[in-house]
Amino acid sequence: MASDRKFRLVSEYGAAGDQPRAIKELTEAASHGQKQLCLVGVTGSGKTYTMAGFLENLQKPALVLTHNKTLAAQLYREFREFFPENAVEYFVSYYDYYQPEAYVPSSDTYIEKDSSINDEIDRLRLRATSSLLERNDVIIVSSVSCIYGLGSPEEYRHSLVLLEKGLNIERNDVIRQLLHIQYQRNDLDFSRGNFRVRGDTVEV
Repeated sequence: MASDRKFRLVSEYGAAGDQPRAIKELTEAASHGQKQLCLVGVTGSGKTYTMAGFLENLQKPALVLTHNKTLAAQLYREFREFFPENAVEYFVSYYDYYQPEAYVPSSDTYIEKDSSINDEIDRLRLRATSSLLERNDVIIVSSVSCIYGLGSPEEYRHSLVLLEKGLNIERNDVIRQLLHIQYQRNDLDFSRGNFRVRGDTVEV
């Protein structure tokens, strides 16, 4: 069940210069149903603050797309500072390295697919997805490439094991549900994707 939190912009400085007018005009245009809005400005003119002011007025979840991971990381940090009470999440490719399979005819060489996944970024991606299911006050900062190849939200919902404090559930039911979503029982290697069982206790 999504919570009904409100976006609240937190900053020791208020809007200045052209920012108040830009925030007002963007908000009015969106409230009148205009779909395509454009905000332009030189580097350092406070465009992120203007967007934050607009999002506070709009009070709707937002997806912020940028062309690369570097800018996505910068915007993620800035929006987290502006909205410390809300869910600002980071959703970029979890590959540190990716080499697609290839064939080089000149040397008759086959190159196998190879990749390296960043576990921390993968964790942030999962947190972003969880926030979208649980809250209304969500800003997702992402790179454009991440909108491709995503799974179905319905399939994701059906793959959840929901546990909360005070819930009564049989131990074997928890184990069965974890195995169903591809977790592995491993009582020695307690790492991500594994769970262990000690008596009546299940640790995930």
